[in-house]
Amino acid sequence: MTAAGLAPVSLKPLKPLRGTRVLSLALNLPGPAALMRLKAMGATCIKAEPPGKGGGSGDPMGQYNPPAYATLHEGIKVIRIDLKTEKGQAALHRQLARTDLLITSFRPSALRKLGLGWQALHRLYPALSVVAIVGAPGSRAEEPGHDLTYLAEAGLVTGLDLPATLFADMGGALMACEAALQAVLVQKSTGKGCFQEVALSRAADWLALPRNWGLTQSTGAVGGAHAGYRVYPCRGGRVAVAALEPHFSAALCAAAGVQIDGPMDLFKPTTHQAIAKFFASRTRPQLNLLAVSQDVPLHTLPA
Repeated sequence: MTAAGLAPVSLKPLKPLRGTRVLSLALNLPGPAALMRLKAMGATCIKAEPPGKGGGSGDPMGQYNPPAYATLHEGIKVIRIDLKTEKGQAALHRQLARTDLLITSFRPSALRKLGLGWQALHRLYPALSVVAIVGAPGSRAEEPGHDLTYLAEAGLVTGLDLPATLFADMGGALMACEAALQAVLVQKSTGKGCFQEVALSRAADWLALPRNWGLTQSTGAVGGAHAGYRVYPCRGGRVAVAALEPHFSAALCAAAGVQIDGPMDLFKPTTHQAIAKFFASRTRPQLNLLAVSQDVPLHTLPA
């Protein structure tokens, strides 16, 4: 029971796409990641893959990372269709006749060769919507590229180390889900399908906005200029501290014994040095206790 004497409310997951049938031809990561989220929103999701060697998956993800593939496709019906054959084309169109939303990740020229360009599909299936995941938008959709090249173009590859995750792919998957929801709303209000292009390069550009604005540059508050928002070495590891707001900064400085007269003191080199010295003298367990007792947002990490 809560303090007011009422039992806590148990929130059930929303299923806004219940009754929506989604067919995906998209391989690798962005398409399957979008399909996984659409299924979580209640959609009936089917994935069509080319036949793989020895009866295995025709999706490269199923070959180079089976655990990831299994997670992405949990609860999703996977069918094998060879789109280069008449039999495969017939099987695809049987599926399309019952589909509300099609997700693709081919180049536009490849879709046209398969008879799956938007104009052809819209003529055959007026209520069908298409979300086309491409690398770059418009006339650049034929260019080769991948997550790394789109991040590099957006200014998010700043050294020789690879990015920590596939930001453009996963961001593109979220944008594909957004496009899918928009398509469902349009279809319900007009009775007609629509076409939407989702470019991974635009997903990278969207994620790069804080950097472009200067927020995550070295002179920005969340780029290292603010002493309360950094990663410091500590005894036995590292500590990521995010004491950005004035009350969190004040709590951090009080715990570290650092005197400040105002928020702007957090940008001074002397404050950086004093807080770095404090963290260097504390172990991870000590800092974990500090986070709880002093209400300081931090997370310790191994070295």
